[in-house]
Parts: sequence; structure tokens; C-alpha cells
Amino acid sequence: MNNFTTLLAKETKALFTSPIAYVLIAVFLLLMGYTFTAYLFISRAATLIQSVFQASILLLLIVPVITMRLFAEERRNGTLELLLSSPVQEIEIVLAKFLASMSVIVVMLVLTLAYPITLQIFGNPDWGPVYGGYIGLLLLSGALVAIGLAISALTANQIVAATVALGVFLLLWMLDSLGSLLPDPFDIFVVNLSLTAHFTPFATGALFLSDFGFFSTLILLGLLLSVRALARR
Repeated sequence: MNNFTTLLAKETKALFTSPIAYVLIAVFLLLMGYTFTAYLFISRAATLIQSVFQASILLLLIVPVITMRLFAEERRNGTLELLLSSPVQEIEIVLAKFLASMSVIVVMLVLTLAYPITLQIFGNPDWGPVYGGYIGLLLLSGALVAIGLAISALTANQIVAATVALGVFLLLWMLDSLGSLLPDPFDIFVVNLSLTAHFTPFATGALFLSDFGFFSTLILLGLLLSVRALARR
């Protein structure tokens, strides 16, 4: 546990001492703030549904930038072999990098809590979609980080890792549209693999166990692939 705590602190410090984290947080908040303000003045509706969907799209673009360097940079700098030879298990390395990456996203989402607070002060928002939206964003972020982590563990170049991760994320996001073009029963199968199909209920305030299970499965699968990729080294 001491080794894991030390490793987690090291990974978190490495992310937050890099300007990349602060640039991503600033860009995320700038775009979210602009859209929230514009939509609020145009629609005059006390809702965050549009902002939650925009946050999900931004996460598809931001997470590859966060995860691309987690293993690829270690491999490029020659420190991955040193890390693997230290008295820590592969699962501890993967979990430390996963939780450190999630901490950046949690900071982003916590700073956006100003939006529902503003709605509560000046209006009467429906808190169901607000709670569901933030739960959905956390689960979506966890799934994206886990997948991006696995891709970074399988590649040796940061740009390649980011490009492949972005392509996979966009494909998973658009699968519901592609599934509608397929004949039955393939359409249902493909749609059920879509991130959009499982995220939308959260954004509208509907919580289903199947959606929790879908994102949990993606997280576990991504972490397992990362561990297996390290074990082969």
C-alpha cells in the first residue's frame, strides 16, 4: 500500500506539474462557460442537459491528450523498464496512472459545479439530470481514461497513442448512428456498444443498472488490457 500511495502521488504530481493539465482545464472551462452562458441567455431555461452533452464531447477530445503520455513517454525516456523492475505490481502501476488521470478530470468537473449553483440561485432546475449528468460524466471519463491507458501501454509514440485513442473514442461514440444502418439483429447489438446510447440516459436524469454495467465493464477491460500489456514487457 505504501508503494502504491507513493506511486500515485508521483503520477499525480507529474500531471499537475505539467502545463498540459492546466491548459486542458482552462480550455475546458472556457468552452463550457461560454456555451452555458450563451444557452442560458438564449433559452432562459434552468437546465444543464446541453452543457452535459457538450462536456462529454470535450472529454472525447481531451482524454487522449491526458493519456497519450502515460506509458508512451515512459517507454520513450527508458524509464518504463526501471518502473517495472521496482517493487510494485503491474496492477498498481496501472491503477496509479488511472487514478492520477481521473484526478485531472475530477478537478475539471468540480469547477463546473458553479453552473448548477448559478441555476439554483436564479432559477429552479431539475436536479435529476444534474446528478445523473455528473455521474454519467464520471463513468464516461473512467471508461475513456481506461481505454486510452491501454492504448498508451500498447504504443511507443505519444502522437500515435493520442490519434488511435481519439479514433476509438469517436467510433464508440458514433456506433449508434452506424448501427441504425445495419439490418436486424446486428443494429441492436452495435447500438448497445455505443457510448452515446449508454450516456444519454444519465444526461436526462434516468439511471439504469445496464448503463452502470456497460461503463464499469469498459473500465475493467481497459485496465486489464493495460496490465496484460505491461506483463508482456
